[in-house]
Amino acid sequence: MNQEILDGAKLKLMFLSAAQFLETNKEAVNALNVFPVPDGDTGTNMSLTMLSAAREIKAVESDDISQISDALSRGALKGARGNSGVILSQLFRGFARALKDEQEITTVKYAKALKAGVETAYKAVMKPVEGTILTVARVTADEAVKIAGRISDFELFYDSLIDIARDTLDKTPDMLPVLKQAGVVDSGGMGLLYIMIGQSRALDGDFDLEAPLEQLNLFIGSSNAAGPAVSGPAGMAEEVIDHLYCTEFLITNLYPYVRKEDLEKLKEKLERLGDSIVVVGDDDLIKVHFHTNMPGKALQLGLRFGELSSIKIDNMKEQHNHIIDAVETVSTKEPEKNLGLVSVSTGEGIANIFRDLNADYIIEGGQTMNPSIDDILNAVAKVNAREVFILPNNSNIILSARQAAEISDKPIHVIPTKTIPQGLAALIAYNPENDVESNEQAMLRAMQQVKSGQITYAVRDSKIDDIEIREGNIMGLNENKISVVGENIAEVTKQLLDNMLKDGGEIVTILYGSEAKEEDTEQLLAYMEENHSDVDVEILSGGQPLYYYILSIE
Repeated sequence: MNQEILDGAKLKLMFLSAAQFLETNKEAVNALNVFPVPDGDTGTNMSLTMLSAAREIKAVESDDISQISDALSRGALKGARGNSGVILSQLFRGFARALKDEQEITTVKYAKALKAGVETAYKAVMKPVEGTILTVARVTADEAVKIAGRISDFELFYDSLIDIARDTLDKTPDMLPVLKQAGVVDSGGMGLLYIMIGQSRALDGDFDLEAPLEQLNLFIGSSNAAGPAVSGPAGMAEEVIDHLYCTEFLITNLYPYVRKEDLEKLKEKLERLGDSIVVVGDDDLIKVHFHTNMPGKALQLGLRFGELSSIKIDNMKEQHNHIIDAVETVSTKEPEKNLGLVSVSTGEGIANIFRDLNADYIIEGGQTMNPSIDDILNAVAKVNAREVFILPNNSNIILSARQAAEISDKPIHVIPTKTIPQGLAALIAYNPENDVESNEQAMLRAMQQVKSGQITYAVRDSKIDDIEIREGNIMGLNENKISVVGENIAEVTKQLLDNMLKDGGEIVTILYGSEAKEEDTEQLLAYMEENHSDVDVEILSGGQPLYYYILSIE
């Protein structure tokens, strides 16, 4: 059947189908990790981003294209995880803006929207790299503009786009040498291809609206499902919970008379009802978070600005009784600090170390569990400080943190730490009594003076930098580059330590993971005492998954 016009109902179906298809195939995307380490998470990150968008789309009761597009953009931005998820959210953001106020979509309009999405995504990335999801999206959008003028039927149009995307994806190893060396195509580009295939299934009628949504569960009613936990200082007594209800909601479809300065008025009114107030917004959306004893009045205030959605009201007294570490309130008896700090960490031991070093809040996440932009904003909102530093401690979380900083009402300063050792070094250099600029300089300097190593295992046969790797091999990574490969955890760790200490080092910190064996750790300590007696060695419990040891050398 010829289909030359795309209405809102079909657009909604396309993105819901895309979410289902990517969720079904996310492990195939995860398996395309360049390095054969057990932390491939591109598919998971993109799927969680899509599911967040799908949840928002599902909540739109009308078939209005603008509302559906806004929900797509908003949901993807809130749920964006990892570099691939953030880039995907920006593709959708530009796409949605281009479709604003459209009543129906032709292939020409759709192609222009794809092009707008690519332009937005490229602007969001500081140093775009070709041979990635960006390339697949760009080439596909460019070709879409060319063929839209002669192909008006959406099924034929999308079949052509999928062929273009697949062909471009196949060429990514020729654009990015590391992909060719690993023998894989770009994982983010593959994720985008799965999204497009899912969309085409809706176009040809091979998708049922209700059944797949029920199958996916789409986290409806649980805005933080499957996300990393956020924990704060423990030991808070019940009597400091002055306002009982943690209240969050979104204001969407803002009334035409609403202006940016109205946000300040809203905050002033909310201040009379509670504390810990965060009001973040733009022309399309306002997000409200605060603590109050009168959530009903807060909702009434919100209705003066637009429609309410994603309403969440939690009784903090009940939460306190169940789990003290998850307390979500800041005592109003303590004055607001100038500076606070949020750190991302993986493993209970590492989280405790960050707490001991006076991090205000910990987002428990890292490899395979990247926090979303919304997770980061929620953590920042819980810090009782005027400005907040963030330590991502993972290269795949930096972009999410920077995006959070762009849309946060509270000033956020991202220190681009790529590893746990860098994060620890930066936190040691942090002094909340100093100003922002002094702290930034001190933390950046400190993170650059530490070397990071990791010990893990190979999940597949591979060849990296002329090093032959077999599935199950133990690998030592020096600054995220595979340096040593062997069969024995302790022996590989010893070799990696020797390599890392060739250029000197005075302090070695060894964080042992949840799968590390006590006898291996004792071997390492004895080896360091015998072979590197001039170096101070500290062995601590990290509790991290996937990595037997994390090494820090200063």
